[in-house]
Amino acid sequence: MRILIIEDNPDIVANLYEYFEPLGHQLDNARTGHAGLTRVAEQRFDVIVLDGMLPGLDGLEVCRRLREELHCKTPVLMLTARDTVNDKVTGLRAGADDYLVKPYSLIELEARLDALVRRATPSMADQVLRFGELEFDTGIFEVKRAGQRLEITPIGYKLLAALLRAAPRLVTREELEQEVWKDALPLSDALRSHIHTLRQALDKSFPASPPMLLTVPGIGYRLVDGDASQ
Repeated sequence: MRILIIEDNPDIVANLYEYFEPLGHQLDNARTGHAGLTRVAEQRFDVIVLDGMLPGLDGLEVCRRLREELHCKTPVLMLTARDTVNDKVTGLRAGADDYLVKPYSLIELEARLDALVRRATPSMADQVLRFGELEFDTGIFEVKRAGQRLEITPIGYKLLAALLRAAPRLVTREELEQEVWKDALPLSDALRSHIHTLRQALDKSFPASPPMLLTVPGIGYRLVDGDASQ
């Protein structure tokens, strides 16, 4: 799992890293609510662990902004010392998917995160990814833009799936390379070549439409719905 921890207590953060990293999970940490929102806007995570008592921008407001401003669908588990029913209801209504009261068991936290990620994973019957004019049926490997079927390479399918799941957020070069090649990364800049081929399929065949695959120089790539701003 790729886990984002939005927590300002260094002891809690260190404890989570010590527990989850040896299990093979990838962790990132933001110490403030604003930093957490920035991380989510720039990267893709499988689940977010969010402290409810952050200084400044608290966990409830962070959760609301994740859902309403970033349109982030990543599961959120809120950690807090507040344990009344009203507190839990408030957290869930702000957009949290689960709620765990401090102090908590790390084993229980791991089980809850596993369950959230499992529920967020599309079933075989619901694997159509959509964004703007793009539609990708991952069950039959069929991609369409504005109803027109596109020819995509095998690696292009993997890249497009990662971009669609994150859209309109940015996906870093490192994330895309990990998605395609796992730990066996190519020595050459193969990603640039495959992105070029994917862009040819997505955009070059539609010269009258705004491009959908954009490059953020030195960082990564993102999909945009050009027609939505018209």
